[in-house]
Amino acid sequence: MRYEAPDRIEKAVDLLASAAGEARVLAGGTDLIVQMKSEIVEPDLVIDVKRIAEMRGVVEEGGAFRIGAAVSGAELKEHPRLRKVWPGVIEAANLIGSTQVQGRATLGGNLCNASPAADSVPALIAAGAKVIIAGPAGRRELAVEDVVLGPRKTALAKGEIVVAFVLPKRVPLAADAYLRFIPRTEMDIAVVGCGVDLTLDPAGKIIAARMGLGAVAARPLLVGEAGAAIIGSSLDEPALARLEAAARAACRPIDDKRGTKEFRVQIAGVLARRVVHIAYERAKASAKVST
Repeated sequence: MRYEAPDRIEKAVDLLASAAGEARVLAGGTDLIVQMKSEIVEPDLVIDVKRIAEMRGVVEEGGAFRIGAAVSGAELKEHPRLRKVWPGVIEAANLIGSTQVQGRATLGGNLCNASPAADSVPALIAAGAKVIIAGPAGRRELAVEDVVLGPRKTALAKGEIVVAFVLPKRVPLAADAYLRFIPRTEMDIAVVGCGVDLTLDPAGKIIAARMGLGAVAARPLLVGEAGAAIIGSSLDEPALARLEAAARAACRPIDDKRGTKEFRVQIAGVLARRVVHIAYERAKASAKVST
């Protein structure tokens, strides 16, 4: 196996594009190293991107945040401004593994591992995050919900790499939240994960809403119907019932040792109701958060 650690995006792209065999990107390595030890993957080339400065920082630009794909969960949690403005994204990122794993695990790795149950992805979908992708043909942007196509399969072409995530500028009276259900109290894979982002008007009515669901289909989902179900409401019971129904209707889960199809569908509705309440209360208190 060949190991490379470039210090520029362009070099990493060249290495990926010219690789004759299987090439893998190493950010935190919390998925890749385990897969290599288990012989699930046997790459001919491993490209370590932690030396690339552009992939290692968090920058606020005009109220939007640009997060390098190789920034660890621990670093995200320690960023006070990001934690204040996007608490749901931070909640989700910090459910990836143990405290020790948090020192290595990255948003880029969690997304590109392409697991339907990845914790950070539904929260990023709800947030309306985009990824910046670099490749042989230059750079492009893609919505997070369009990156994962199925288990272990992404929309990245040969030679392409996720460089950074962009979280949009916050407006007043907006907030997000993330919840998941797991069989154990800590360090397990989500049975269902649910992220929500809301924007309110001054009267407390919801004027914009996005929901992301994980572990209920072959890929993480943007559930547009769930967001639409609560627009114009202040989370009265009819709106919550519509939200639950939309969340459950979007599910196409599998049976496995963590839960049956029926259980996952039921939990998706329960989590949707719970997480939207959290985001709503945060949004009501957030009028000054973007200043």
